[in-house]
Amino acid sequence: MKVTKYIFILGLLATQLVSAQTEDKKFAIGLNFLNNEYNGDYGSSIWNFNQKKYNGGGLSLSCYLSPSFDLGLQGTYGNYGYHEDAINLFVGNKLDASLFTHYKLNNGYILKKDAKLSPFISLGIGFASYSTSNNATPWPTIITDKADLVIPVGLGLKYQFTSSFAIQYQYLYSFTNSDVHDQNRSGGVNNTVFGTPAHKGIKSGNDAYGQHLIGLVFSFGKAKDTDKDGIADKFDKCPDTPVDVKVTENGCPVDADADGVADYLDKCPDTPAGVKVDANGCPVDGDGDGVADYLDKCSGTPAGVKVDANGCPVDGDGDGVADYLDKCPGTPAGVKVDANGCPVDADADGVADYLDKCPGTPAGVKVDAKGCPIDTDGDGIADYLDKCPKLPGTAENKGCPEIKAETKKVFAQALQGIQFELGKDVIKKSSNAILNKVVGILVMNPTYLLEINGHSDSTGDATKNLALSQKRSEAVKKYLVSKGVMDSRLTAKGYGSTVPVADNSTAAGRAKNRRVEFIVNF
Repeated sequence: MKVTKYIFILGLLATQLVSAQTEDKKFAIGLNFLNNEYNGDYGSSIWNFNQKKYNGGGLSLSCYLSPSFDLGLQGTYGNYGYHEDAINLFVGNKLDASLFTHYKLNNGYILKKDAKLSPFISLGIGFASYSTSNNATPWPTIITDKADLVIPVGLGLKYQFTSSFAIQYQYLYSFTNSDVHDQNRSGGVNNTVFGTPAHKGIKSGNDAYGQHLIGLVFSFGKAKDTDKDGIADKFDKCPDTPVDVKVTENGCPVDADADGVADYLDKCPDTPAGVKVDANGCPVDGDGDGVADYLDKCSGTPAGVKVDANGCPVDGDGDGVADYLDKCPGTPAGVKVDANGCPVDADADGVADYLDKCPGTPAGVKVDAKGCPIDTDGDGIADYLDKCPKLPGTAENKGCPEIKAETKKVFAQALQGIQFELGKDVIKKSSNAILNKVVGILVMNPTYLLEINGHSDSTGDATKNLALSQKRSEAVKKYLVSKGVMDSRLTAKGYGSTVPVADNSTAAGRAKNRRVEFIVNF
């Protein structure tokens, strides 16, 4: 009773020190209580619970091989015998030891691996030795010579109460290789053994015995932890974590910012939640401008372009056109610019609108620094409108100097005052006076350029009239040149009857159409 008590206490203590026999925790110790049953010449007590009990105990040590197999050693010691009556009996002690293997049905194929109730099949090989029992009467007792080879086979059932403690029942039937350890040698000399008659139930064949074993099983062993991170492989979702890397309860490297890159690899460990990162754990910067996409308000910036804190290309003059595109950096604040960042020049005169004092200048007109059309002679009439851009004039005269009234009077007199011989280009001497006045005007006004236009009436042949008018205008030019007027200032052209100023059907009209006109140019 005391031995049983101590074994039970030892079992309770062991449950605090060991863990379940699994793939990770490979070893188990069993403390067994046993009942030995005999089967031989005296009879059979196999599964005969009315037969006198022969009890004992034992130990087992097993090792996990695979989900289906365990391998172990088992030993038992206890009394052994058979009691038919006061005469037909024997008793002794038996020690056996065997190497066994268990085939487990909770292997994941037949039953679940984590099933609490697990049946198994046992097969072993070992030996049994015998000794006399001090408690037995001197006669008859067991024969102790030699040891038997035994082959135990059986079935078992284990119930796992906790991860570290189980109760197990096992029945083993052991075949032996002898027939000598039951006091009855199957006849002996004259069918007696030590003078005792052979038992009436003598039968051929070796003795055998059965065992009922009820055990307490304590599993132990260190959980397999391949990467040494403190998390057993069976629970480790990241079994290849590098040494010394801090891990979570799942055995995976800690990822404090939950960006998918473990802290030990994360070069940006404080990335905000939900931000897409690269392989280094840093926020993705798609355009490589140094500003992460989640902060970049101008994604897609070309490579090498300098950007501000928002990831937008720098716009130094704040005109809305980035410096790398701005062909006019430094534009004053508030000035409207075009797509190139240059101040708008609506009239395209080369002077920006904000500086242009004369907006709306026609295309192609040359302007000054203020954007106003050039007025070379300063007469208030722009050169592009000024017929005399180098001579101050009046608007009424399109920028040319105003022709003096005296000059106009002389030219009016010349219309009819220059006379030619009939049908010829010879100037009459009576015309010299008016021509000399024209010479005087040209001398006094060196900027004048004079057009001499000859006209005729419609009498006669038009072709001849045209030729004659040309000759007469050239005759006037020749006269003026002879009086000192430079040839380059004079142009002679005849128009014949093509430009009448009066009705050619009357003599008075024809007289007016025969004329020499002087037109001043500059």
